[in-house]
Amino acid sequence: IHHSSFLIHHSFPYLCRMQISALQLGQLLSGEVEGDPGAVVSSFGKIEEAEPGMLCFLGNPKYESHVYTSRASVLIVDKNFIPRRPVEATLVKVENVYAAVAALMEKFSALEEQPKGVSEKASVHSDAKIGENVFIGDFAVVDKNAVIADGTAIYPHAHIAANCRIGVHSKIYSGVKVYKNTQIGDYCIIQANAVIGGDGFGFALQADGAYKKIPHLGNVILENNVEVGANTTIDRASMGSTIIRQGVKLDNLIQIAHNVEIGENTVIAAGTAIAGSTKIGKNCRIGGQVGISGHLVIADGTQIQAQSGLNYNTKVNDKLFGSPALPYMNYLRSYGVFKTLPELAKRLEGLEKWIKLR
Repeated sequence: IHHSSFLIHHSFPYLCRMQISALQLGQLLSGEVEGDPGAVVSSFGKIEEAEPGMLCFLGNPKYESHVYTSRASVLIVDKNFIPRRPVEATLVKVENVYAAVAALMEKFSALEEQPKGVSEKASVHSDAKIGENVFIGDFAVVDKNAVIADGTAIYPHAHIAANCRIGVHSKIYSGVKVYKNTQIGDYCIIQANAVIGGDGFGFALQADGAYKKIPHLGNVILENNVEVGANTTIDRASMGSTIIRQGVKLDNLIQIAHNVEIGENTVIAAGTAIAGSTKIGKNCRIGGQVGISGHLVIADGTQIQAQSGLNYNTKVNDKLFGSPALPYMNYLRSYGVFKTLPELAKRLEGLEKWIKLR
């Protein structure tokens, strides 16, 4: 399972609000500059589309051909990169390209001014507790006994229900719905239209064949530095808590069912669904459109390839692929046989005919 599935894309059209030289970039990133140290950039761009004055990076070798044709002024590359042809751009060689770019983007994003103040068009309950330097946008709602800590931003049309707690410097983007009693930690990011704390999917089959709704009385807890993607849903527990541990990163359009627990620094790509009461360990990496059954224990370090289906407990650092999921290399070997089945079937049919003629 290639780790680059979980890294930022090879391009990033993001405009800075400052100019910076190749020399300064090298100092900032602890990198080595090859070329003109005075080359200045003021924006980021795709390596294949860049113009003079732009900064790009080469993180994936398959894009190397663009290095020799790019019009970018500065390129961030791996410290071991050796050009095979002349390169016009100044190179900044670093230990880890993706880590360097992430650090750089973080520096530049910090230049953006976060809005502050409570809009006159927002609805904030008199019993809510609002910290310092908080932003609450137009038509946002903050209900009774909710606590919004210092430096947090609640963007327009978000709804923070009663008794919720949101930590310092978190961002709750437009259209997010945070149901009652939810706890969100410090430095969390909840992208647009996510739903945190909705009812779990729980129904009891009745004698007449109808389904009766089971009330869910628990809550959701997000620890510090959690990011939740747009339109992702995290259901509250039937009893107790659905828990997303520190450092977890959830992509868009993910479904987390009631009483699920996700361990520290686990990352999950878009379209994945996790059924109720499953426990996922630390540092797991789960690809897009994975389906995980309920009441499982997914061990620390498990890696699951995209579009896999898992219905059994895993061991530490398992690498899995397929539906139902197999050990990664076993799946590849099995698939090598599977894709030749039509040819094998014809050969078998021919052998059967030959035997009958004997």
